[in-house]
Amino acid sequence: MGAPIVLLPAEIEFNAIRAQGSGGQNVNKVATAVHLRFDVPASSLPDEVKARLLGLRDARISGDGVIVIKAQRFNSQDKNRADALARLQAMVDLATRPIIPRKPTRPKRSAQLKRLAKKAQRGQIKTLRGKVSD
Repeated sequence: MGAPIVLLPAEIEFNAIRAQGSGGQNVNKVATAVHLRFDVPASSLPDEVKARLLGLRDARISGDGVIVIKAQRFNSQDKNRADALARLQAMVDLATRPIIPRKPTRPKRSAQLKRLAKKAQRGQIKTLRGKVSD
């Protein structure tokens, strides 16, 4: 999976909606926010990438495999559309990255001994805090 995956514009659906939050009188009249919908199972992505995308633990992916991204960061619909596309592309790029398996490591013997010595010293300090017996 070396080359970046290009998303087909025909597979992406945009809906213009009114943005939330402050913005004065204009916010109630103009639909500047954008809902992007991308159906992963019906897309032309490779099966491996589809499986990885659907395996992501992301609240933007619905139960039936549709990615819904809401973009309302900008006051322009075009900028919000570009922002939503960039966020979708970032999700797909994340799914195409190869999984690097973790190599289990062990602490060195000197580090283990040092840790145990510190634990013993700490325990000694705590026992010395107790009541003094004559």
